[in-house]
Amino acid sequence: MTDRPAIEAPLVRTVRGWVEGARRIVVLTGAGISTDSGIPDFRGPQGVWTRNPAAEAQSTLQHYLADPAVRRAAWQARLVHPAWTAQPNAGHRALLALEKRGTLHALITQNIDELHQRAGHATEVIEVHGTVRRVMCWRCGRRAPMEEALARVRAGEADPACPACGGIQKSDTISFGQALVPEVIALAMQRAAEADLLLAIGSTLAVYPVAGVVPCAKDAGARIVIVNNQPTPFDAIADAVLRGPIGELLPALCGAD
Repeated sequence: MTDRPAIEAPLVRTVRGWVEGARRIVVLTGAGISTDSGIPDFRGPQGVWTRNPAAEAQSTLQHYLADPAVRRAAWQARLVHPAWTAQPNAGHRALLALEKRGTLHALITQNIDELHQRAGHATEVIEVHGTVRRVMCWRCGRRAPMEEALARVRAGEADPACPACGGIQKSDTISFGQALVPEVIALAMQRAAEADLLLAIGSTLAVYPVAGVVPCAKDAGARIVIVNNQPTPFDAIADAVLRGPIGELLPALCGAD
């Protein structure tokens, strides 16, 4: 049963009016928007690291590069990553309504699943943490579709080395201990500073520097709307904070219901 009172709340109608009146909307998405697609978050009650603490080592660069056993486990986990079967959900699709109206200025995502692109977004998608759908070599920087490496794992290679230089390969995502790409972060901050409305959706807003897009947009004069089930460090500066199912709230906010 859907929680219609939450969707019909006066605050939702107010925020929908802001969305309809905005001309440069920047959206920041975190893991919460993809949970309805079957991709668990990391730290929640059913999160990847909550249920399997050893999985955190696979996402830590130092452990991944130093320990072949960690890499072997990581490759087995990649074979069954939920991103391969996940489909965009109502939250992803709702954001397309903004793009169709021409008011979606940029979409910044912390997610690595490419579900925004699979939903049909043509507007700039800024992937601050990379994508699981590519593999990269830590030594020479070669990048290729992830399926290329996964096919070798299925064929029996436990830790497929780079075919160009023999180096260690990993998903083209930002691991713990790995530097973010400065140009990507700079672009995210630039787009946030150009917004007249920023929607922060399904993010704890606890991971820096990307969480800084919220105060960046606020300082530039944008309205801030946070949609998240748990409190965030920036709730106090937000113009509106909405709690509830993202797959129901976003269609209501974006005029896609």
